[in-house]
Amino acid sequence: MAETLMFNALREATDEEMARDNTVFVLGEDVGHYGGSYKVTKGLYEKYGEFRVLDTPIAENSFSGLAVGAAMTGLRPIIEGMNMGFLLLAFNQIANNAGMLRYTSGGNFKIPMVIRGPGGVGRQLGAEHSQRLEAYFHAVPGLKIVACSTAYNAKGLLKAAIRDENPVLFFEHVLLYNLKDDLPEEEYILPLDKAEVVRKGKDVTVLTYSRMRHHCTQAAKNLEKQGYDPEIIDLISLKPFDMETIRESVKKTHRVIIVEECMKTGGIGAELVALVSEQLFDELDAPVVRLSSQDIPTPYNGKLEALTIVQPQQIVEAIHKVVDSQI
Repeated sequence: MAETLMFNALREATDEEMARDNTVFVLGEDVGHYGGSYKVTKGLYEKYGEFRVLDTPIAENSFSGLAVGAAMTGLRPIIEGMNMGFLLLAFNQIANNAGMLRYTSGGNFKIPMVIRGPGGVGRQLGAEHSQRLEAYFHAVPGLKIVACSTAYNAKGLLKAAIRDENPVLFFEHVLLYNLKDDLPEEEYILPLDKAEVVRKGKDVTVLTYSRMRHHCTQAAKNLEKQGYDPEIIDLISLKPFDMETIRESVKKTHRVIIVEECMKTGGIGAELVALVSEQLFDELDAPVVRLSSQDIPTPYNGKLEALTIVQPQQIVEAIHKVVDSQI
């Protein structure tokens, strides 16, 4: 086992897959000479050259379209979004092209591409650089959506995403790049469609992902001291959801809290509430509770920014309320 930072785990995954398969290449703004905004591609330009690590112009729609065409013709592009919010400029290419071409071509084309990069709230980057795009793309057919949360799952998931025959949106959180984890020396690959039970418990099922996983585990430490026993599930796969793991947990706890950094209106939690209500209504002993970000542009001011997203104490209070409720 070797202790590794998350950005290095992502770089290792990319490097290993590029070495294994010469059809894999990286493109994006400042991914070459500069090594990426968060150094995920550092050293790859020197190792693989300019034809496999492409520095692009500031033109997300253009280089995303280029990547779709490359995937159609047998290559495996990895797009790095300097900030995931910028990929709204490539929404058409990602949705209408990457997401739908395998179907609309009658299966004649596969689109094995990864679109990855930083997003989320917490670095005083302002409204336009604090986007959470998972809900924007959630309704698009043909896309797989994954959110990593640790160095360990970041590496295993990215390797799986690169090998997948479908377009994968791979979300990383800007505040998690320096997380440390022990990674196996041997190769490992994690499934793209499976949730992880982070903490087993019996009182309430907490569904979360990305940075909020760590807020939930922090809250759980306080709750343990107070006699509460929450089960925490890191969704990881945002499309499709791992409903089998969710179902097994809800059958045990009979209560659900969703903790997300996405906005409440039309967010990932909204879709989860619908699915839990449709499929597991008879298992519930209390209404499903959503803890989500405020429906406002993210402020630049640090204190105001913190107020827009869910904090550990809010999770503690919500679990008190849900577990102690009498129906």
